[in-house]
Amino acid sequence: MGPSSAAQWLTILPVAIGLGCGAVLMMLRHSTKAHPFIAIPGLALMVLVDALLLAHVAMQGPVTMMMGRWLPPFGIAFTVDLTGALLALAAAIVALAGSIYALGDISQSGRRYGFYPFLMVLMAGVSGAFLTGDIFNLYVWFEVLLISSFGLLILGSEREQIDGALKYAVLNLIGTTLFLVAVGYLYAIFGTLNMADIATKAGELRETAPLMTLGALFVFAFGMKAAAFPVNFWLPASYHTPRIVVSALFAGLLTKVGVYALLRVMVMLLPVEREALSLVIAIAAALTMVLGAMGALAQSDIRRFLGFVVVSGIGYMLAGAAIAGTAGLSAAIFYALHSIVLMTALYLLAGEAARRGGSYRLESLSGLWAAAPAFAGLSLALFFAGSGLPPFSGFWPKAMLVKASLDIGAWWLAGAILVSGFLTTIAFGRLFLLAYWRPAPVVAGKGGETTTAPAAPRASRSAMLPILALTVLVVWFGLFPEPLIDLSQRAAMGLADPAAYLQSVFPVGGQP
Repeated sequence: MGPSSAAQWLTILPVAIGLGCGAVLMMLRHSTKAHPFIAIPGLALMVLVDALLLAHVAMQGPVTMMMGRWLPPFGIAFTVDLTGALLALAAAIVALAGSIYALGDISQSGRRYGFYPFLMVLMAGVSGAFLTGDIFNLYVWFEVLLISSFGLLILGSEREQIDGALKYAVLNLIGTTLFLVAVGYLYAIFGTLNMADIATKAGELRETAPLMTLGALFVFAFGMKAAAFPVNFWLPASYHTPRIVVSALFAGLLTKVGVYALLRVMVMLLPVEREALSLVIAIAAALTMVLGAMGALAQSDIRRFLGFVVVSGIGYMLAGAAIAGTAGLSAAIFYALHSIVLMTALYLLAGEAARRGGSYRLESLSGLWAAAPAFAGLSLALFFAGSGLPPFSGFWPKAMLVKASLDIGAWWLAGAILVSGFLTTIAFGRLFLLAYWRPAPVVAGKGGETTTAPAAPRASRSAMLPILALTVLVVWFGLFPEPLIDLSQRAAMGLADPAAYLQSVFPVGGQP
C-alpha cells in the first residue's frame, strides 16, 4: 500500500473501534458489569488513534484511504485534514470523560438499556462524520449518530424523556430529510459524491447549475442540525430530559457535527454560494447568539440554562462561517474545540452541583460555596470560560471573531458578539450567586436550635476526575493558546484553499 499505509489505516480506525466495541457490548448485553471495562479502554484507544492521526496530518498534510481499493472518485473515501482530525480528537476526549463519569451516573438499569453500546455507536457516527471524504457517507454517519442518540435520550423510559425525545426526533428527522434531498440534488448536478471531486467541478458548473439553491438547502439543513436560529427550539426542549452525562455528550458533540458539515460543504465545496449567503448566515448567527444568551438569563433550571448556552455558542461558530477567510474560519474552529470541551464539562458540573445540593432548580439550590469551596472554585473557572473572560479558552475565539468582524466592516456583528458575551456573563454570574454564594437555608433542629441544611455526600472520584481533567484543558488553552490558534489557522487555510486536500485524493495534479 505504500509508505503511508499506516496513516491510511488510522483514518478508519476510530470508526472501526466505535462499531467494534459497540457490537461486542451488544453481544454482552446480559453482562452489563463488564461494559465499562470494554467501553472505557476502547475510548482511550480511540483518543490515542485520533492523536496519532492529528500528529500525522499536522506534519504530513491530509491523508486519504479509499475503501475496497476503488480509484477515486468512484470508491468511498475517508479523507482527513486538520479540521476533521482536531474535532475527532476533541470528540474522543470528551466521550472518554463521559464514559468515566457514567460509572457513577448510569445505574445497572441504564446499562441494561444499553448506555455503553449506544455511546460507542454514537462515537462511530461522530468520528465517521468528521473523517469521511464522501458527502453521502456524511449523511450516513449523521444517521448512525442520530439513531444512537435516540437510544441515549430515552434511557430509563421516563415520561419527560419520551417527551424530549419526541421533539428531538421530529426536528432532527426533518433536518436529515432536507440533507438527503440536498445530497440527491447534488448528485444529480455533479454526478459524484466525492467531496474532492465536487470541489474541482463546482467552478465549471456554476454558470449552468442551480448551485445557489443547493447551497441554501445545505445551509438550512445544517442550521437545523446545529440548532441555529430560527430552527433551534428543539434543543432547549430536549437536552434537559436525559441523564446528565447524556446531556453532556450531546451538548459537546452533536451540534458541532452540524457546524462542521456546514463549514466543509459551504466553505470547501460551494465557496461562491457561501459568499452570496454570508449576510443571511451572519444575521442567523447574531440572532442565535443573542437570543440564546437571553434565554439562558430567563431559566431557573441549570440544565435548561445550559441548553440555551449551547445555542448561543452555535452563533459564534456561524459568525466565523459567515466571515470566512482564515480569520473567521480559524475562530470558528477554535470556538468549536473550546465548546466541545467546555459544554461537556459544564453539564457534568451541573450533575455534581445537583448531587451536592439536591436539585437542579435555582430556587432550591444554594450554599455550595460554603459546603464545597474547591468544587465552587472549579465551577467558577468554567463559568468564566463560558462567559468568554480571560484567561480561559473562551476568550480567544471571541476576540478573534470581534477583530475579524471589524476588519470586514461588520460592526453590528461584532456588537452582537459583545452583547451576547455580556449577557452570558450576567447569566453565569446569576447562577453562581444563587447556587453557590447564597447561604444554605436554615432548618430547625431538635430542642429548637437552628442549623444549616446538610450538604449531600461528596462526589466519587469517577465523577470529579473527568470534570477536573476537562477544566485543566479549558484553563491550559486559555493560558497557552498559541498552539491551538496555530492549528486552527492552518485548518482554516486548508478549508479555504483545499489544494492539499485534493492532492491527497487525486495524487497526480490534484485532478480526477
